[in-house]
Amino acid sequence: MTSNGADDAALVRVQVDAEACLGSGTCEMLEEQTFLVDDDTSIASVIGTGLLPPERAEKAIEKCPAQAISIKTA
Repeated sequence: MTSNGADDAALVRVQVDAEACLGSGTCEMLEEQTFLVDDDTSIASVIGTGLLPPERAEKAIEKCPAQAISIKTA
């Protein structure tokens, strides 16, 4: 179990394509515990474990204007 009570097996790991990121900050607004936009580069990165419930990961992916977020596979 994670600190938010979710079962780790039910979580997915997200990643950001730094080359595609536009730095809009949408991901950080949606999931401030998972994404951080660097003040200097204006590029988002994953912080912490990068683990989210699938529905929240899909929302971040869908809302990213640059389509720079994806679910990390192996």
